[in-house]
Amino acid sequence: MNATVRRLLLISALLASAALAWLPQLDALATERVDAGLKRALITFATARTLNAVISTLQETTLSVQPLGVGVTVAPGQMLDPINDLIEQFSTLMLAASVSFGVQKVLISVGGHAWVSAVLTLTALGVSGLLWRGQVLPRFAGAALIGLLVLRFSVPLSLLGSDLAFKQLLAEDYQSSQQGIANTAGELGRQAAAANPSGAAAAQQSTLDRLKRAATLPDVRAYAERMQEAANRAVSDLIRLIVSFLMQTLVFPLLLMWLMLRLAKSALSLDDRQRIW
Repeated sequence: MNATVRRLLLISALLASAALAWLPQLDALATERVDAGLKRALITFATARTLNAVISTLQETTLSVQPLGVGVTVAPGQMLDPINDLIEQFSTLMLAASVSFGVQKVLISVGGHAWVSAVLTLTALGVSGLLWRGQVLPRFAGAALIGLLVLRFSVPLSLLGSDLAFKQLLAEDYQSSQQGIANTAGELGRQAAAANPSGAAAAQQSTLDRLKRAATLPDVRAYAERMQEAANRAVSDLIRLIVSFLMQTLVFPLLLMWLMLRLAKSALSLDDRQRIW
């Protein structure tokens, strides 16, 4: 492809970009997807905090056993301390993901402002005029044009691209992991309630209920094994959720922005004499 054809294609692309800059549909669709991502992050954050509260309750629960007639008090919930630390770090990550979605929403609003579209349109028309006349383009013209294109289109396009990649590659893992965390929180919550009923619930227990509870609590090993199994499942689900949100909020957007920047730099290079970047 010779320089003349590339110049005409570039002029067409610049004029199309100037027209697209005024269309609100792109921003509306991107805002809709960022709201959906923010909702997912907040739901996951709330689920993680619920699991954190349940584990904290289990850590404070003690069981009294009497092997060979000797009274012993044990706290099997303390084995959950490492996963509780992981959940706290995960909650911090979910809060950061929520902030990231919020920042992206603000950037969409900034990039979609009428002043940005107006300046981009004028710059694109000016560069197109210089290209049409075959004049040598100043270096600052290419830098300004790329900066405006990035400001106007990079966030919504990268967000839509990362959302599409999330749906195709990560949505199923996210749903199963999110449901797994909720199920683990419910299971551990039932164990906490059975091991340490509230004062009102304990007062309402019949003598038979208390005898049944006394017969099951001494099996500390089985109780601890159930907690460990639930904790192992939670760790696996948390790791998959961390990967999902890091890919959607960091890896995919940065990769797409880099590709768009490289494409823009390549497109704005005509030949050695008229290179504008």
